[in-house]
Amino acid sequence: MKKWMDKIRQIPRYGWVLGVVYFGLQYGMYRLGDWLSRVFGTIDRAFEPKIPFIDDMIPIVPVFAVIYLFSYVFWICGPIAASLTKKRNFVNYIAGLSLAYFIGFLFFVFMPTCMDRVREGLMDVAGRPGFFNWVLSVIYGADGSRYGFNLFPSYHCLISLYCYLGIAGQPEISRGFRAYSLIMTFLICLSTVFTKQHYFIDIPGGLLIALLCWLLMKKLDPGKKWVEKHGE
Repeated sequence: MKKWMDKIRQIPRYGWVLGVVYFGLQYGMYRLGDWLSRVFGTIDRAFEPKIPFIDDMIPIVPVFAVIYLFSYVFWICGPIAASLTKKRNFVNYIAGLSLAYFIGFLFFVFMPTCMDRVREGLMDVAGRPGFFNWVLSVIYGADGSRYGFNLFPSYHCLISLYCYLGIAGQPEISRGFRAYSLIMTFLICLSTVFTKQHYFIDIPGGLLIALLCWLLMKKLDPGKKWVEKHGE
């Protein structure tokens, strides 16, 4: 416990601030993308990125609704944990995450996707007795009820993978926490389809954007320029 408390005390103020700011930013861009798609009329061309022979085989597993919701806590912890690493890595992390957010936002505005939950039979499942079904109904109700939009790319997968990439291989972060982050990323990705909040293609879409943005920042290395100018 003392070791954990010492680690928490080492978290810089900007880590706490950006953890909250980027959580609010992802929600804000998600909602703004939805609003702008309605303003521009692109939502009228929203399509379902469903691959029937894959998506129809994936069952709905209501217990994964808890993991789906826990992802929001996981995302807040992402920048906080990354702030414990070298400043060069942290700057690259924030720059890449910002770019990944923006790319996802462009998809939401100009290539919106949708799901009819009634036609998929999801509202019937959410209406059944049971705690996990109730949690599902809360998630659906907060996300358009019958119609879900902004499926591709999955922000859940995109942000979760980025949380892991920000600390992967970083010696300042314990192996245990790195393993936990990788496992949570995997479970959150599963939760997107087991709650039927997303179609399967949304997962690789989100993961690919996150990975490409991370690799781009590794190449451009804005963190190196920041450290040279401002110091570690």
